[in-house]
Amino acid sequence: MDYVFIGGAWPYANGDLHLGRLSSLLPGDVLARYYRAKGKQVLFVSGSDCHGTPIAVQAAKEGVTPKIIADRYHERFVDCFAQLGISYDWYTRTDQTMHHHVVQEIFTALLHKGVLYRKTVQQAYCETDERFLPDRYVEGTCPVCGSAARGDQCDVCGTLLDPSDLLDRTCKLCGNPPVERQTEHYYFELSKFLLELSSYAEHATGWRDNAVQMTQRYLTEGLQDRAVTRDLDWGVDVPVSGFEAKKIYVWIEAVCGYLSASKQWADETGNRWEPYWLEGEAEVLSYYVHGKDNIPFHTVIWPAILQGVGGLHLPDRIVSSEYMTLEGKKFSTSRNWAVWVPDMLERYPADAIRYFLIANGPERRDTDFSWREFIHSHNGELLGAFGNFVNRTLVFLQKSYDSLVPDGSLDPEWKDSIDTLYQQSGTLIEEGRLKESLELIFAYIRRANKYFDERKPWLQVKVDRSACGDTLYTCTQIIANLANLLQPFIPFACDQIRTFLSLAASPVWHWIEVPVNQSVQHLALLFERIDVQRIEEEARILNQQST
Repeated sequence: MDYVFIGGAWPYANGDLHLGRLSSLLPGDVLARYYRAKGKQVLFVSGSDCHGTPIAVQAAKEGVTPKIIADRYHERFVDCFAQLGISYDWYTRTDQTMHHHVVQEIFTALLHKGVLYRKTVQQAYCETDERFLPDRYVEGTCPVCGSAARGDQCDVCGTLLDPSDLLDRTCKLCGNPPVERQTEHYYFELSKFLLELSSYAEHATGWRDNAVQMTQRYLTEGLQDRAVTRDLDWGVDVPVSGFEAKKIYVWIEAVCGYLSASKQWADETGNRWEPYWLEGEAEVLSYYVHGKDNIPFHTVIWPAILQGVGGLHLPDRIVSSEYMTLEGKKFSTSRNWAVWVPDMLERYPADAIRYFLIANGPERRDTDFSWREFIHSHNGELLGAFGNFVNRTLVFLQKSYDSLVPDGSLDPEWKDSIDTLYQQSGTLIEEGRLKESLELIFAYIRRANKYFDERKPWLQVKVDRSACGDTLYTCTQIIANLANLLQPFIPFACDQIRTFLSLAASPVWHWIEVPVNQSVQHLALLFERIDVQRIEEEARILNQQST
């Protein structure tokens, strides 16, 4: 396998990112950085969803066009991702010409394959606002679990819905009950793909348990055909005469962004998108990284679209996170119960955010973000374990060895254990078990700290300088390799270490050795202690903003 495709979920450009959403996006960057270090050809793409109904809703609230909202938040996303070190090969947006072109190509291909058909239906219409309502404009009660839900999906039980399924329906814009009016749309014959999708899901490997279980539920219950056009004025035009007043529905359009982003990347950079997508072109492994609420779109709908078009590579591994809560409560943008990423980046280093959201993230079960855990995690693990080991080793070299790596010998056991660490932690990353990989590496860091303590170089340097040289040489080699091993998780600190030790700019996923007499330069603290008083301050800010 020479090529690795990684598709990250596309955030709606209707508001800032909060930490709960970020926790489901970060695994994509860990995978991308790891596979690049392995020497693979990686294509990591995503973008801002600029056509989703939430953007139109926000625009209506502010009395501006959807494009103004999309422009605002797309730029904020780009800035946040840059500050966080998320290394997309291409981050785009769904209102780009290339995206519209690719979506229309896919629509036309599905039409020619006979899996789209016209159907006259009753659709929710608001007589107050005098418009047909997109599914997300219709709110009510889920008929399956009784929770508040939108007209496209219940986020509580995961059921895919049609607005007509909802109980106690209201218009999101004005709050009045909608009526039903007749309109014509194209439908995707999703039911036709039940056997193909069942076989595909049965043989899938590398899916998280929530993806396996939710997909099996959909397939067992049976697949319903779904509308692929809607009466909207914001989105991708339907390339069929007579449908000029309609747009291609965002649920089919947004997932096509993985392919359109790949083609745009190729067009803009001179690379080829074909090895990542065309069956038989090359050996490729594809990952799709997103939250639990997006599972059916990546394990049922997108594979069905790809099968309908034909000749395109299906998703291989599904990295679908569970939910993260905040101080024991569900994130709520309406109540402002959230920690917003731009605010977080103003106050805390990106590596601290990345580390916590991976080490304590909702990888396989729901988890909670608390300010207490975040600050103690930073002080105790990043600073207390990793930062402390790096700092005391290199400061000792600076003071006692004129900032030069001493002439020492490395016990073969340390070399073997680091080789094993590369292998074991790498396998865990490939399987989407990022938390376990990070735990394994930090267990090694604690072992390295214990070695430093037991060797007591501050005494050795006075009585046995040769033995002290062995100690410091060994610890330096460990640090250099930790800069490779931790690069996917906390890249900024690892880049600093590469500068300290004059290592190659690009990390690799195998043992490296710092030569004797290599100069240690530009030494600085990797992490600063966060005052624990900030725990109460942040809790107070959170409660004030949500009242």
